[in-house]
Amino acid sequence: MKKAILATKVGMTQIFNEDGVLTPVTVLQAGPCVVTQVKTVENDGYAAVQVGFVDAKEKVVAKDKSGKKEIRNRHGVNKALKGHFDKAGVTSKKYVKEFRFENAADYSVKDEIKADIFAAGDKVDATAISKGKGFQGAIKRLGQSRGPMAHGSKFHRHQGSNGSATTPGRVFKGKGMPGHMGNKKITIQNLEVVKVDVENNLILVKGAVPGPKKSLVTIKETVKFEK
Repeated sequence: MKKAILATKVGMTQIFNEDGVLTPVTVLQAGPCVVTQVKTVENDGYAAVQVGFVDAKEKVVAKDKSGKKEIRNRHGVNKALKGHFDKAGVTSKKYVKEFRFENAADYSVKDEIKADIFAAGDKVDATAISKGKGFQGAIKRLGQSRGPMAHGSKFHRHQGSNGSATTPGRVFKGKGMPGHMGNKKITIQNLEVVKVDVENNLILVKGAVPGPKKSLVTIKETVKFEK
């Protein structure tokens, strides 16, 4: 892997090319990511680049008038991470991730990875946590068919027969059932980069990317190239 960056999802829109052809795109706020650590084979057993993304506030612990401890900014950076960022000489970051670049040795601490690492026409893989849908039935979750919607029907949006009274007369493991839907890590492969706005650190990717707005998206060089 030679190219990768962290981004947040801005939303979807559409653009027109020179021929007037409409293309639906997802707008991603890509970087800038700061290199917080460079791992080497000699010290860590493998070569990788650790990057931080999005500035974060520090966790502050204060005492109220009664003397009891009161934590302010509960979701801030803890002492361990703060020490790690201070050692690198960078501001605290909300997201930290490693990329095993083939040219990891070419990077140094405090280097910035910006949107210009990609260019229009590149193929990328986008990884994010999908939207959570909660507990859903078999029709919405798995696309199964419904029953008759007539007034006399006793079967509308139920799943239907699972085991019946026939051989083998049991429910097989792995059968699709109602349950929790969404909130899973999903990777969409081989997406095309339509446009890169270097000044605003924006990457426009053709098609949809998993996750809600403002969610974290990992963009990597694709592993499947179309011939």
